[in-house]
Amino acid sequence: MKVEVRTIMDTEFSQEEKKILLNLARLSIERSTAGSPLPEINLESYPERLRADGASFVTLTERGQLRGCIGALEAYQPLVQDVCEHAQAAALEDYRFPPVRKEEVSLLKIEISVLTKPQPLNYKEASELVTRLRPGVDGVILRDGMRRATFLPQVWEKIPLPENFLSQLCMKMGASAGLWRQKKLDVMTYQVVEFHE
Repeated sequence: MKVEVRTIMDTEFSQEEKKILLNLARLSIERSTAGSPLPEINLESYPERLRADGASFVTLTERGQLRGCIGALEAYQPLVQDVCEHAQAAALEDYRFPPVRKEEVSLLKIEISVLTKPQPLNYKEASELVTRLRPGVDGVILRDGMRRATFLPQVWEKIPLPENFLSQLCMKMGASAGLWRQKKLDVMTYQVVEFHE
């Protein structure tokens, strides 16, 4: 029997759906930092849209500063499950930060980004790449061999110039800032539906 895999997107989430996902993310963080397992997900109890496969990033901030951000670029599991797992990972497994402590949880602000399927961005040279990006709209994935990194569209708020955006993304990938000017990289773009507490 072939199972049909459905994916999410194209329409805005309802306020109720956003609330469900934000509450699940917070519950996952509360349970994880207390050493408990993730909440059990009974898919049938959620709206159809949240049961569909979806790719999400969960971003945590504390007093306006980044405290953790982890997610998936491709949908491979129901969105409710994806959000729970990435909320836990953002709190405990982001290598840039120490794990969130139980007493910190109330200070966290949670943001969820649900991604469209990444699409290849074709370009011939670096000067064309800069003009093809849409600041504030596109999330960008750079790939060079085995190295890969992404910035969500929200990062444009902090790095508004495409040249700087690409340079910072190269460094995040573990490469030199100017790599995107020196060789043709694999570039993909995606968009997000973003909501937060």
